Amino acid sequence: MTFDGLDHTHDPALTSWVTSANDPQTPFPIQNLPFGVFRRRGSAEPWRGGVAIGDRIVDLPAVAHHLQGSARAAAEACAAPSLNGLLALGPAAWQALRVAISEGLRTGATLAAEADRVLVEAAKAEMAVPTAIGDYTDFFASIHHARRTSRIIRGDTDVRPNFHWLPIGYHGRASSIVVSGTSVRRPRGQFVPPGANEPIFAPTQRLDFELEVAAIVGVGNALGEPVPIAQAEQHLFGLVLMNDWSARDIQAYEAMPLGPFLGKSFATTISPWIVTMAALAPFRTALAPRETGAPRPPAYLDQGDAAACAGIALALEARIGTSAMRDRGVSDATVTTTDLRSLYWSFGQMLAHHTGNGCNLRIGDLIGTGTVSGPETTSAACLLEITEGGRKPVELSAGESRVYLQDGDEVVLTGWCADGVHRAIGFGECRGRIVPPLG
Repeated sequence: MTFDGLDHTHDPALTSWVTSANDPQTPFPIQNLPFGVFRRRGSAEPWRGGVAIGDRIVDLPAVAHHLQGSARAAAEACAAPSLNGLLALGPAAWQALRVAISEGLRTGATLAAEADRVLVEAAKAEMAVPTAIGDYTDFFASIHHARRTSRIIRGDTDVRPNFHWLPIGYHGRASSIVVSGTSVRRPRGQFVPPGANEPIFAPTQRLDFELEVAAIVGVGNALGEPVPIAQAEQHLFGLVLMNDWSARDIQAYEAMPLGPFLGKSFATTISPWIVTMAALAPFRTALAPRETGAPRPPAYLDQGDAAACAGIALALEARIGTSAMRDRGVSDATVTTTDLRSLYWSFGQMLAHHTGNGCNLRIGDLIGTGTVSGPETTSAACLLEITEGGRKPVELSAGESRVYLQDGDEVVLTGWCADGVHRAIGFGECRGRIVPPLG
């Protein structure tokens, strides 16, 4: 199956014997079937792979003996604390498992008789980071984010000349990637306080979120062997939401000349469910057109006719909830809405460039987009942009406002794909709450 092709698993008329999957508000209908790693909360059960369906989780090792051939082997590979074993089996096995699970969950399927054995209530489960992430690269793929931050920091809207020629990225810290729901401790680092001449080592005063999307590498490449642009997306298993937490004061002081370090490496949160590239097939589209006069990508990044489906129609939202709002029972406040189509560079281009020098990617690696800001001010996707560098507080609910995040604040990211024709699918939540620094 190609990523722009559809099959019977995408049929919008499909329904499931798991009745919650038929609710129009669920992000996990039978057309989605995202993969994650779970166990029952508070239990000593082994971590294992599952598939989200409505408000339930299909226990893949438990369902394996109901399957045949490569689908069964793929389900058995999920009896592990990461999905890397499944990914190692390759795209044909992923697709066989998706088809088998789809058929088993459809209305009228005999697997319904085994519901008590193969389903777990999602509300009673805890989730883990779904793959063993050996390496993590974060890109800078939104020209709107690049221009706004340049204006805020340097006073001009020019992007660096190389932005138009290559996807800029940096190597992040894989060890501090955490799953949604994990608390984020306010980091310490060096920065120069306002009015001071020398740096201090202290808890950050400018803690920010960044609304991003990240790809999970499903097929690696050998060292020294670049991945051609025409094959790049075949190396991707699926996407997650990502919050690249950022300490702006620490980042500003340390970033020159080598880039982010302590201002980024303290935590990165991802959503627990990987929405597969197969599930996203109905929502493939072009990225937003580049401005007149922008150079054509170099040959190794030129997608040709495939550019027409290089993007994904994925609507994104970030909300903030404070301690006071929770105490009063007030809903989280939406602070931005944006869309993945606004990126300047596609995931295929990011992967092709990443491997262009022969760098080897490995199964489970994470590739982030960078902040997914759109062209409108309402689609700025971090507080640095939303508040104009701290000069314009953003209004929340219950009379509160924020310039940067305070202890007790919780950031919630969500994402939905919908086109009015196919069944809308979602990513669930990517959630993290700020807790005070130690000491």
